[in-house]
Amino acid sequence: MTLLETISRRPRVASHVRRLACAAFVLTATAAVAEDYQLGTQDKLTIRVVEWQTVEGSFRDWSSVSGDYTIGPSGRLSLPFVGETVAAGKTTAEIAETIGKTLQEKFGLSDRPEASVEVAQFRPFYISGDIQTPGQYPFAPDLTVLKAVSIAGGLRRGSDGARTERDLITAEGSHAVLSDGQLRLMVTRARIDAELAGKTEIAAPREIAANPLVPAMIADETAIMAARQKKVTLRLESLGNLKKLLESEIVSLGKKSETQQRQVELARKELGGVDTLAQKGLVVNTRVLSVERSVAEMEGKILDLETAILRAKQDISKAEQEAIDLKNDTESELAIERQKIVAELNEVTLKLNTQKGLISEAGGVAPANGGEPTLTYRLVRKRDGKSATVEATEDTPVMPGDVLKVERPAAPLVQ
Repeated sequence: MTLLETISRRPRVASHVRRLACAAFVLTATAAVAEDYQLGTQDKLTIRVVEWQTVEGSFRDWSSVSGDYTIGPSGRLSLPFVGETVAAGKTTAEIAETIGKTLQEKFGLSDRPEASVEVAQFRPFYISGDIQTPGQYPFAPDLTVLKAVSIAGGLRRGSDGARTERDLITAEGSHAVLSDGQLRLMVTRARIDAELAGKTEIAAPREIAANPLVPAMIADETAIMAARQKKVTLRLESLGNLKKLLESEIVSLGKKSETQQRQVELARKELGGVDTLAQKGLVVNTRVLSVERSVAEMEGKILDLETAILRAKQDISKAEQEAIDLKNDTESELAIERQKIVAELNEVTLKLNTQKGLISEAGGVAPANGGEPTLTYRLVRKRDGKSATVEATEDTPVMPGDVLKVERPAAPLVQ
């Protein structure tokens, strides 16, 4: 007789083996919690980057890189200047090291920037089956199966038909809200792409172009784009007019300087003639002093005009630099805004996929039996890109990204 036959003929032995398997899974999950947390899709991170500048002896805050970020569906994290980097399966310490190394290599820094990476919000866990409110919920440390069921409102109550209808209404309502949000985010992203490309019109993405709601959304986003472009254009025109005015002033000052220079030359000739007459005693010395004073005053005016020309040229340089900074700041703001929109769009897409699954599953509810319900718990967890389903108990730890299935066995058929 084989070991399998012995177990099947002895229910107590089979039950004991199942309990040992559950206990082994609990120990494995507990060990996983104790290890460094490995990041995954939908984890939200708070990143702060600073750099110690040895030469200046001060800290530099990389505000354009610091901020809140969400790991996208591809498992990658997108950061300004760093680009896309694989985050799924890595720890926060590894991400921080990658950010520092990339910034140092990209900008050729002598001192490596220090990055602080913290998990601001864990990716959610999912719960489905014979419970009151299936769906996705925020993960919290020390979460167990029993706590997860409590968060989801406990077991289903009421008739099966009412439960199914209520679940469908809830899931379909959430799906409609998320679909509208996804649509608006896609139109907003199209507007930002048009602005970055310097276009005046927004082209609707092909996948949503046929949606009747899109034209109104594009009209709203076009108004936003036109207002921003008008503001930047007016500012650039103002700086351009200032530059033209200063250039005209430089030309005028140059002409005045030439006129003054000719007057100085004439005064010097007069001074030469007066000085000759003074040496012969034909003119008093006061006349010589008066002419010399006039020459000195005219030379001083020439110096004032040259200073005014230099000041006007400096103001032109400031206006040109301000115009460049305005364009760069606008592009930087658009890039940051697009990054946030893409992160929100990824999050909404993930939630939509969850709601689709809940809608398709809403009718599959096992009938409730009389007396105390007998429940089975199963955890679906991804490891190295593969999903594994394991039997669980009420004390089994739940990890971020897990799918908890709660099932109530159907009543046996009456023969």
